Amino acid sequence: MKAAVYYENGGPEVLKYEDVADPTCHPKGVVIRVEAVSIEGGDTLNRWRGALAGRPHIVGYQAAGEIIEVGAEVANLRVGQKVATTAAYGSHAELRAVPARNAWVVPGGFDIGQASVMPVTFGTADDCLFAFGRLKAGETVLIQAGASGVGVAAIQLAKRAGATVLATASSDARLERLKPLGLDHGVNYRNDDVVKAVMRLTDNKGVDLVVDSVGGPTLQSSILSLAYRGRVSMVGAAGREPMQVDVSSLMGGNRSLTGVFLGAEIATDRVHDNIQRLIDEAARGELTVVIDRTFPLSKAAEAHAYIESRQAVGRVLLIP
Repeated sequence: MKAAVYYENGGPEVLKYEDVADPTCHPKGVVIRVEAVSIEGGDTLNRWRGALAGRPHIVGYQAAGEIIEVGAEVANLRVGQKVATTAAYGSHAELRAVPARNAWVVPGGFDIGQASVMPVTFGTADDCLFAFGRLKAGETVLIQAGASGVGVAAIQLAKRAGATVLATASSDARLERLKPLGLDHGVNYRNDDVVKAVMRLTDNKGVDLVVDSVGGPTLQSSILSLAYRGRVSMVGAAGREPMQVDVSSLMGGNRSLTGVFLGAEIATDRVHDNIQRLIDEAARGELTVVIDRTFPLSKAAEAHAYIESRQAVGRVLLIP
């Protein structure tokens, strides 16, 4: 099969398009013919500094396609079904093998490209808001990096839950594209001080919850944007800068900072069923999957470079 691979960490230029061996099917797994790859923020981080499972290494969490082989111990999936999948690596390829537990059935008629985006992106956003963020109707939430995949999902889910939604992005144009999804107030972090803007928009009260997938210095602005008893769901390090923050303001305001990692519970019934629910809702048109651009798999390096230019709104796909 063809795959986008690399032999050493680095920038997008390390990605090469090569022939590699087909994956084998585990007795408790499935093999899919990939029809769409959703490039995750973690994919670019892993390419930059993550461990390589082998050389060549195939990066990538999420891909969707058709099952072509089912392990002997798998009873709930069958050849020919369309599924969205996630795993620690291996998405940037024509074929991928995953545990059956990491595959979710795609309802008939739901676009396979949109389905490829759903598991980690929407599952993470939902956990940040509700399982760990304890968001309630009437509260105010700030979504850092609102134009990211998790940001796009979180804006919709928070608005649907009855929250007032603020979000940051790198340009006014990107913020405008988020308004139809439920954004109430946008903050252009290149032009405005985020903390000052949040306080102005909330009459100096701050927000009840922040979803922060950026980390680094952005995490400090998240903490300083909190209201009394406010919470931060910290879910990533997309900014790639050190996590050096002063947490002293948490105690005085009875505030909290919680790390969120969907992967730690991805195999549980709770997370598996929650992701399937979200996929089903998107298939019914109750949630919007935003796809910014598609690239052929052979142009994976260009796709990664485009993501890192911070122009995209939503997800970028690779098509084998």
